[in-house]
Amino acid sequence: MKKLFLFILFFSITSAGFCQLKSHSFEAIDSLQQIQKRKIIVFIHTNWCQFCQRMKSTVFKNQEIIQKLNSDFYFVDFNAEGKDAVRFNNQTFKYRPTGNNVGVHELALQLGTMNNQIVYPVLCVLNEKYEIIFQYSSYLKPQDFKLLLEKLKE
Repeated sequence: MKKLFLFILFFSITSAGFCQLKSHSFEAIDSLQQIQKRKIIVFIHTNWCQFCQRMKSTVFKNQEIIQKLNSDFYFVDFNAEGKDAVRFNNQTFKYRPTGNNVGVHELALQLGTMNNQIVYPVLCVLNEKYEIIFQYSSYLKPQDFKLLLEKLKE
C-alpha cells in the first residue's frame, strides 16, 4: 500500500508540470473556429528534414511554448509528404507525386511556398479567415519562437 501511494505521488508530481502539445487536423479546424476564433499555426515538415526533427525535439517539447500554443492558437503538425487527401476551407487537397516514391502534398505547397519554392521546415500562420499572415522557412530556436508567439498574440 505504501509503495502504491509513493508511486501515485511520484506520478502526480512529475506529470503536473508536463503538458502535451495539442495538434489538430485541418478538418477539425473548421469546427474549432465555430467554437472559438483563433489564429492557426501550421508546422510543415518532412520526415527526412534534420531541421524539422530538431524543431520537433526542442521547440515543440518546450513546456512554455506548448502552453502558449494550446491556450492561444490552433496548432497543426503537417507532414508535407503525407498521402491522405485533406479537406480544408471548402477545398480538397491531395498528395502530388513528383517522381518514383517522391512527392509533396498540395496543401503544403499552398501554405509553404515562398519565392516559388518550399524549404523545410515552414511555419505558416493563418488568421481566423484562413488567410496567410506570416510565413517563415527555416529552423527557429525556442526563444525566437516564444517571441513570435508573443507578437502573434497582440
